[in-house]
Amino acid sequence: MEYRRIGPFRASAISYGCMPLAIEGRPPHDTAIDIVHTVLDAGVTHLDVAWAYYESGGEEEYGEKLVADALRTWSGDATQISVATKGGHTRDFTDGEPTWGLDGSPEALKRHAHESARALQTDTIDLLYLHRPDPDYAYEDQVGALADLLDQGLIRTAGVSNANPEQIRTAHRILGDRLVAVQNQFSPVFRSSKPEIDLTGELGVAFVAWSPLGGYRGKPDQSAFTAFDRIATAHGVSRAQVILAWELAQGPHVIPIPGSHRTETILDSLQATDLKLSEEELAKLA
Repeated sequence: MEYRRIGPFRASAISYGCMPLAIEGRPPHDTAIDIVHTVLDAGVTHLDVAWAYYESGGEEEYGEKLVADALRTWSGDATQISVATKGGHTRDFTDGEPTWGLDGSPEALKRHAHESARALQTDTIDLLYLHRPDPDYAYEDQVGALADLLDQGLIRTAGVSNANPEQIRTAHRILGDRLVAVQNQFSPVFRSSKPEIDLTGELGVAFVAWSPLGGYRGKPDQSAFTAFDRIATAHGVSRAQVILAWELAQGPHVIPIPGSHRTETILDSLQATDLKLSEEELAKLA
């Protein structure tokens, strides 16, 4: 396993996104615990979760409680594992379908942070993100809530998610070097975060790529993967490994966080750190 930095944390270059273990379609609790144990045994040192990772209408903070259970029952050294969570989102119903709601008020962000600390069974959260900007509140005030939580010692480091370059610069101005990560969507079917990748590299901030394999919200356009499939065939590896190796090559500060319902899938993805793509191959994928 290769390792990179998220602020003070030594994070596996490919870390693990826990959302599939917690929302609709999630596996049974014990199966999910086994999956987390498997990725930790494989060398993953950073887990990503959120206050809003639960089934709509179900037990809130299910994902955070699951992570706490997994770390408590893991046979390894849990002090070497960093956990990131996020506040400001909720899981709701709209016309009978599960949806994402927003509550980015400073009061809600602080309340979520205290609830997340209890769910994660910790006095200090390693990394807390503003999950998504809420247009009903000034962005400066939402980031200011993170600054207050840092000053209180409830969180060790802070991040912003789903942020554009202007918002990242605002967060960096307010938080300084306490801003350690930006988490945005990035994949072969969602390349528009390249400016944020470049900016975070300039600022010395980790770029954490969510939905790195491009499967968020339905089946993506398969034509986006044609070049990836050809290179995968040439190397005798999976498409996922080529995608993740391409993302890692975007910069030493880029950390994809694929999720999976199955241990076989995530273990395959973790092998991407051993795949080095040539400049010619990277040019084809660009």
